[in-house]
Amino acid sequence: MRHLREFEAARALNEDTVARFVATLGSDHPATLNATNNLAGDLSATGDAEAANRIYQETWARRRRVMGEDDPQTLNSAHEYAMHLILVGDFDTARPVLEDVLARRRRVLAETHPHTVRSRTALDQLG
Repeated sequence: MRHLREFEAARALNEDTVARFVATLGSDHPATLNATNNLAGDLSATGDAEAANRIYQETWARRRRVMGEDDPQTLNSAHEYAMHLILVGDFDTARPVLEDVLARRRRVLAETHPHTVRSRTALDQLG
């Protein structure tokens, strides 16, 4: 739905998906964490920046605890959180998050990995 730019429908679908995953798999299961991170993106896209911010932070924290600081999915949560911060104009908070993500992605994924390049480009655009 999100790819069709139907953000409200995507949000409703993801809210239901997260609730079902939490009920069946628990809040720390990788599938639940993926759906929760997607929900944060939908909230951001529909203008609920406060809820998106809270969910991005919670998901990133849970992934750090469950999967570790350097897990690619943990780094994805951090990157998406930073991109949300940029979207809402909180550049001072986004910068250190992106700097940390970039350093970890360079170490874990290598300099030329597409996710590393994505983080480097976002940080470069902050100036």
